[in-house]
Amino acid sequence: MPQQQQNSTTRNMPVGNYSSHLINGQEIVFTADNAQIIATVYSAGIIRFRIAKTGFNYTGFSYAVVQQPQSIDIDIQEDAYKFIINTEDLHVVITKNPMRISVYNANGELLNEDDKAFGTSWLGNEVTTYKKLQENERFIGLGEKTGNLDRRGKAYVNWNTDNFAYPTDGDPLYLTAPFYIGINDHLAYGIFFDNSHKTTFNFGCSNNRFSYFQAEDGDMDYYLIYKPSIAEIIEQYTWLTGRIEMPPKWSLGFQQCRYSYYPYPEVLNAARTFREKDIPADVLYLDIHYMEAYKVFTWHNKRFPDPVALMKELKEMGFHVVVILDPGVKVEKGYDTYDDGKAKDMFVKFPDGEEYQGQVWPGWSAFPDFTKEEARIWWGEQMKVLADSGVEGYWNDMNEPAAWGQHMPDLMEFDYEGEGGTHKKSRNVYGMQMARSTFEGGKKLLDGKRPFILTRAGYSGIQRFAAVWTGDNVSTDDHMCGVRLVNSLGLTGIPFAGNDVGGFAGEASPELFARWIALGAFSPFFRSHSMVNSRDSEPWSFGEEVEDISRNYIKLRYRIMPYLYSLFYESSQTGMAIARSLAINYSHDAKIFDSNYQNQYLFGPAFLVIPALSTTNFHKAYFPEGTWYNAYTDKLEAGKTEKILEYGKEVLPLFVKAGSVILMQNSISNFHNQVPKDTLETHIYLGGESSFQYYEDNGTNYENKEGKFLTRNFNLKANSLQIEAPQGNFTSHFKTVKIYIHGLNASTKSVQVNGESTAVSYEHYRFIEPVSDFDPYHFPPEEPLQISNLAFVEIPLSNNELKLTW
Repeated sequence: MPQQQQNSTTRNMPVGNYSSHLINGQEIVFTADNAQIIATVYSAGIIRFRIAKTGFNYTGFSYAVVQQPQSIDIDIQEDAYKFIINTEDLHVVITKNPMRISVYNANGELLNEDDKAFGTSWLGNEVTTYKKLQENERFIGLGEKTGNLDRRGKAYVNWNTDNFAYPTDGDPLYLTAPFYIGINDHLAYGIFFDNSHKTTFNFGCSNNRFSYFQAEDGDMDYYLIYKPSIAEIIEQYTWLTGRIEMPPKWSLGFQQCRYSYYPYPEVLNAARTFREKDIPADVLYLDIHYMEAYKVFTWHNKRFPDPVALMKELKEMGFHVVVILDPGVKVEKGYDTYDDGKAKDMFVKFPDGEEYQGQVWPGWSAFPDFTKEEARIWWGEQMKVLADSGVEGYWNDMNEPAAWGQHMPDLMEFDYEGEGGTHKKSRNVYGMQMARSTFEGGKKLLDGKRPFILTRAGYSGIQRFAAVWTGDNVSTDDHMCGVRLVNSLGLTGIPFAGNDVGGFAGEASPELFARWIALGAFSPFFRSHSMVNSRDSEPWSFGEEVEDISRNYIKLRYRIMPYLYSLFYESSQTGMAIARSLAINYSHDAKIFDSNYQNQYLFGPAFLVIPALSTTNFHKAYFPEGTWYNAYTDKLEAGKTEKILEYGKEVLPLFVKAGSVILMQNSISNFHNQVPKDTLETHIYLGGESSFQYYEDNGTNYENKEGKFLTRNFNLKANSLQIEAPQGNFTSHFKTVKIYIHGLNASTKSVQVNGESTAVSYEHYRFIEPVSDFDPYHFPPEEPLQISNLAFVEIPLSNNELKLTW
């Protein structure tokens, strides 16, 4: 008997029993008692399920997904009880009565299955998919979310929200990334729920029966992704939703922001002080006070009377300027941007055609409809006044969208690429589409240069257009250790991310700022920022000792740039995170989820970073599987061990995995008018094997897309380092390579370079300098802050293969 349909909007209505189906290539369309289900195989490891009550509410258009199904071999079977879909990676079972979905890997091991009673079902327009909660199952991801690394036992809401000074358990925040990874025993899988309405993910909160994901409206539309490792799952997810383009190299340097630097002499004073104090920096920010009456695309005539001259002077000092752009356009006749936008029908409206207006910084404001192609083009054209002044970086703020009161009317109407949608459907993608508009506008205006776009709000796929910062954080240790938000963004395909060093709200103590800026040097996005009417937060603002600490770690950031820039290239190719949760590499090690250790992360494949609190010099650390070198001393730590570390505020606990390759250069003050020396430092850490791909291009434009780049693999084996011949049509800046061999027996006198004996030299080596005029180490006497007698050889770096053996 067919399952009886529940007509009441207050009762749960499941999909029901199977009625019929139609196979169309890699797509199967099922009809059930109360719904239609479309199962589409996208690749060997990705299957999409769309489920709707009475036909589909939309065409399947997505702002997040950039791929179409691949043409692959699949096997579809049917018997009296079920359908089976087989790919190279997946074994999917869809039962008929009732219709429920279970997904296994090709070996028949269960990855994920519907709750047998509920599956996908509705309460009115609210649609939910209930999944059986497996024993010992963990959940990670969801992007910008507070809370533990393991999300089990918690629930989260996706509704982009201006959440000033959010608490450490605050939810929701500014950005929606509805993708999570489930980990069970030795297996893992990913689920991406592509619905832009307000969504909720419940991972066994207030029940021990199921996890679920639900949307307040729209269709159930999710992708299940499987590969053997979490790294491969992220690679598949970012194949689906897109990956970052190579950013301008200057955007990876240190960035200084304040709400606000004005008038213009303050900006110049900050720039000069960085240079006078020999603290590297590439970026200064202008917040809302650079505008006339907070009107976007204007310059304040008195505070910034000659922006062209200002940008030129700053460029001569090696600084790029990033200006803030808010979406609210002041309603004012005679204001060109408003008048033009109104005349061209660029703003969001009510259903009766009246323009929506909300209050924000400029007062009553209209809001561009960034879900409309014409509005995105129009926004990019408005940017010309800034680009013509020499601006190459744009900071998208308040784009959740935010308005005073935080409750925009839900009946507002958006174009949604001609499909139409209310505020409920459009809010979570609004910030992403603003960032897209800014990115596309910048590319058109900057004569081939790469623009830098920073955004507060976004949706899955935002990585294609912008870097993300985690909003208005607070000057506390808990928020500093909120680096978990950055790592979680990396788990959801958003690698270029960071939080405000020192905290935006409140005031950092000298100890907190020292700890935070060292940690920030190992963040993909590295910016110090503080709010209005708070103490200064430049690196020299906390006294001479903190200034020295800041200089040390900012310089170290610039020294590791060959390594870091290569990580960005890897991310552009595979989606791999740069700040990597330990869950990526050590998914099934329960210790990494311990509250004492969940803040630890890998920066690339080599560095193990251990955030240290500002209130103590003693820090608990966990060393995952492997062997770990102390980055400052080369002392070895065994894997799968816990230890108490003692470090003063001038030292970030930092370790390097045995078997790693780290590429470095000398420190420079900026990337605009300085270049490093032509020696590439190559640090190899014996005790393991790995391959690292070095990447180089000019760092400024899109010639890399025309093949003008260089890659070179560094392959470390037990007793050799092979530097492969370079690939690509770019001539490397580096002419020699200085290879430091960490862990080499101190009695070694020579090594073989391409079969010829070469003498080994030794030197004392420091990653960072002592803090001048203070106790230089705060270390036990047996652990000085340097590596004694570090072996090295220095040889020409030709276009041929090099092989070093020992």
